[in-house]
Amino acid sequence: MLVDAPDVWLAITRWGEAQIMLPVALLLALWLAWRGRLVKLAAAWLLALAGAVGLTVVSKVAFIAYGWGFAPLDYTGISGHSMFAAAIYPVSGVVAVLALGGERAAAWRTAGLAAGIAIALLVGVSRIVIGAHSVIEVALGLGAGGLASAAALGAGRLPVMRSALGLPIVLALWLGVTPAAAPPSDTHGLVTQLALSISGHRTPYTRADMHSDWLQRQAAR
Repeated sequence: MLVDAPDVWLAITRWGEAQIMLPVALLLALWLAWRGRLVKLAAAWLLALAGAVGLTVVSKVAFIAYGWGFAPLDYTGISGHSMFAAAIYPVSGVVAVLALGGERAAAWRTAGLAAGIAIALLVGVSRIVIGAHSVIEVALGLGAGGLASAAALGAGRLPVMRSALGLPIVLALWLGVTPAAAPPSDTHGLVTQLALSISGHRTPYTRADMHSDWLQRQAAR
């Protein structure tokens, strides 16, 4: 259940929306394939990202359609925002630094990675602060996304590229302007429709339903 939260957390949480993150992933993948000549690495990353997205959607559909959750841990499905953030920001940080070029780019590789991880963690924390997800849901999202990042960063050592300020500037503008200008995405609504279509149910199973059922089972013992 969403709760009132400071505007800063509401702004940060938007950095994990699918409509904002997917264009970033596609841009970086195209950049890696074209400018970096790293087609296999880009493909491995997109494949891993697709796997993380699929796992996240399945977890949500399983809960909404069939109630596959775990009340003691307040688990209802993997956090999509956390997953996208962890899958994309660490790679973005590394690629943005390397795209700057220059002799010191390789030395700043770790700093770019650390910045990406920090942003992903902030997005995860924001999901908890605003009441959108529980700790376990965010942790699983960060884990799933982190594996996708690791697939890219471990598929081959990213080289320092010729100086190209365009990529970091485009990323900064996109991430700075889009969250404030774009309307909120309704991916949860789309997943809910999918779940209801699959299950044939008229109403979705909710977090409140899960806890109510769990309390009833505990009382019946």
